[in-house]
Amino acid sequence: MNTVTLTSRGTLLVEDGAPADRPLMCLSARVRLAEDCTLRSYFRMIETYPLLSELSPFFEAAMEQYRQSPSSGCTEASLRQLLLTKTVEMIGFPGKPRIEIYHSLYSVQGKELLEVKEFPLETILDMPLKLGKLKHIVFGDKVDVFEFDTVFTLFEVIDAIVWELSFHGTFLACEMRR
Repeated sequence: MNTVTLTSRGTLLVEDGAPADRPLMCLSARVRLAEDCTLRSYFRMIETYPLLSELSPFFEAAMEQYRQSPSSGCTEASLRQLLLTKTVEMIGFPGKPRIEIYHSLYSVQGKELLEVKEFPLETILDMPLKLGKLKHIVFGDKVDVFEFDTVFTLFEVIDAIVWELSFHGTFLACEMRR
């Protein structure tokens, strides 16, 4: 599988270390985050490759709020990092069993995972961004959750983060509706 690396400056590097000049061709590639990657790096990527903003209708509001945030120092002292996870959940048994696959973006406080909605965007932009494991939940049994190393594609990262931020109401537009 091809790999693309997201740098802290928002540049995508292909396997030979060269900047990606055709980001759409990287969407199905495995993504790695540079060690110093933050949520701001994610937004810088969208600025660097504006074509990627066409992947979600939520980018317009997200980019507007990002641009209104301070240019640095956007951290929450009580948090350690932001963590993007993937979940595969088997549900609906007995009955019609089905599988749902979804992503979640969490704020990590100590060993506790908190919903990102608890923190406004301008307080988490400079928090380290990490990729987590895949959680496998069988028929709603949250006691026996299995965790596995997994791969995230660039598309999954782009789509999941903007979806989570907009869904959980960290954007000002969502805040006004409350």
